[in-house]
Amino acid sequence: MATPSNPRPLLGDEHTSDHVRAQIANFHGTIVTEVSTAVERDAVVVVGMATNPFVKKARKALAAANIEFTYLEYGSYTKQWKQRLAIKLWSGWPTYPQVFVRGSLIGGFQELEAALADGSLATRLAA
Repeated sequence: MATPSNPRPLLGDEHTSDHVRAQIANFHGTIVTEVSTAVERDAVVVVGMATNPFVKKARKALAAANIEFTYLEYGSYTKQWKQRLAIKLWSGWPTYPQVFVRGSLIGGFQELEAALADGSLATRLAA
């Protein structure tokens, strides 16, 4: 169900069985825990995959701006897709990279690029 804070419709728990909720909660849980722990702990986290040009661009942009970041890589286009799917289900973001700043998902490469350009990334980091 869509809400004002999340206009994307989501299937509510009342419409899933206990078995389904358990499957969702446990779907590659160790990977989700690894990512969520890094997001809570580190100022900037980039979650990506090998051979994706936008992941490479995001890492390069952060390095050029002298911003330290943690990079977590999960497979390539044909490997570890289930782990990446679990991360997408957790974050709600459909593509890679996924860029987190001070515990909040800011988006992918385009959003990172915009945040670097308009100074909002620096503002978030200074907070």
